Amino acid sequence: MKQELRSAFNTRQYMLARDFEIYYYSDLHFQAVKGHAHDYYEFYLFLEGNVTMVINQKKYPLQYGDMILVPPGISHYAIIPDSNIPYRRFIFWLSQDYAASLLKQSPDYVYLMQQAASTSHYLYHFAPEQFNSVQNKILKLLEETHADRYGRSAAIPLDVNDLILSLNRIVYEDQHPSTFQDPDLLPDVSQYIENHLEEELSLDSLAEQFFVSKYYVSHLFKRTYGISIHQYIMKKRLNACRNAMLAGKQPSQVFLAYGIRDYSSFFRAFKKEYGMSPKEYQDVYLKDPDRH
Repeated sequence: MKQELRSAFNTRQYMLARDFEIYYYSDLHFQAVKGHAHDYYEFYLFLEGNVTMVINQKKYPLQYGDMILVPPGISHYAIIPDSNIPYRRFIFWLSQDYAASLLKQSPDYVYLMQQAASTSHYLYHFAPEQFNSVQNKILKLLEETHADRYGRSAAIPLDVNDLILSLNRIVYEDQHPSTFQDPDLLPDVSQYIENHLEEELSLDSLAEQFFVSKYYVSHLFKRTYGISIHQYIMKKRLNACRNAMLAGKQPSQVFLAYGIRDYSSFFRAFKKEYGMSPKEYQDVYLKDPDRH
C-alpha cells in the first residue's frame, strides 16, 4: 500500500467535508475509540488486524475482505484485544445529503444503505477478486484526492460514484444470483476456453466477451466445478498438452502452443496435476498406451 496515501488516525467522529471523506489507516498499538454514532454513513473495509466490531451490542469478528456498513444513528465500536498486531482498514464516510442526491439519480446507488438501515444487515464479505477490485477503486479515489492534477474536481465525483455503485452491484449480484443465470453461459464459456487455450484468457477478458459480470462468471465456475476459473483454464491447458505429448510431441514444444508462458510453470503445474514430470509421463505412457 502506498504510504503517501496513509492518514494519521484522528479520533474525530464528524465530517468536515460536505459530501464524503475517505481514509486509509495503518496503526500499531491502536487505542480503540469508545462507542459512538454518526449522522452519516460509514463504509469500513477491513484489511488486517485482530478486530471485533460491535454494532448495537452485536459482535462481528472481522476477517480480510469484510465490509461493515454503519448507517446514521447506529452505535458501534471496535474491540482490539491485541494492539501489537498491525491494524489496517479503509474508512469511507458519506453524508446523508449526498446519498439522497444519488438516490435521485438512481436507486441502484443506495441499495446497500437502504438494506443496512431497514434490515440491520451491517456485515458483508467480498471474495478475493471482488475485494481487490474494490481496493483498486478506493486507491484510485485516494490518489485523486491527494493529487493536484488537471480535472481533479471533475474526476473525484466520478470516482466516488463509481466506488459506491460497485459496492452495491457486487452485493446485489451476490444476493440475487438467479437474476443473472443463463443456462447457456457455462457451456458457452467452457467451449470458448477450450477453443482459445493458446490465447490470453483472463476473468476480465471472458466477462467482456460474454457481456456479464466477472464476479458472476467466477462464482459460476466455483459453484459448478469447485475450483476457480484460473484453475479450470490451467487444467484444460495441461490436458491439451498431455494429449499432444501422447501424440509424440516433445514437452518443450507443447506448453507455448496452449497458452502456458514458461516451461517452469508448465513443469510445476503438470507434476502437481499428474504426479510426475512431463517427460516422465510421456515416457511411461508412450511405452504402455493402455495406461491412459
